[in-house]
Amino acid sequence: MKAFYDATVELNFAPDVTTFTLSDFRRTFQPAGQAGSVGSDHAWGNHHLVMGGSVRGGDFYGIRGSNGTVFPTLALSGPDDTDTRGRWIPTAAVDQYAATLASWFGVSSPALDTIFPQLRNFSPTDLGFLS
Repeated sequence: MKAFYDATVELNFAPDVTTFTLSDFRRTFQPAGQAGSVGSDHAWGNHHLVMGGSVRGGDFYGIRGSNGTVFPTLALSGPDDTDTRGRWIPTAAVDQYAATLASWFGVSSPALDTIFPQLRNFSPTDLGFLS
């Protein structure tokens, strides 16, 4: 990814190119164990990487939780665990990341609500990581 970014800098395209990784798939902190005995170890969310010349880098996004950070308390049955196996719900939605990127592409605010119908459930709609 660094080589790709370096190439955009060399070609003077860096401010016009943004690279974004996305995966909504995650595993629970505690594995499922033997097949059929515990159930699925699927969880929510994952880390996203945004890179480019217009990216305001060096920050993490989400809502500060009980520990004062955007990261969950990584404790089974802890304050941010939705069950007893380490299944944490992300505090920034994929819709927010996508709407931030779409705004950068020039999509209007009214169109964002049509494109991302769940966006109204999250605040802020623009996470501010692009200039």
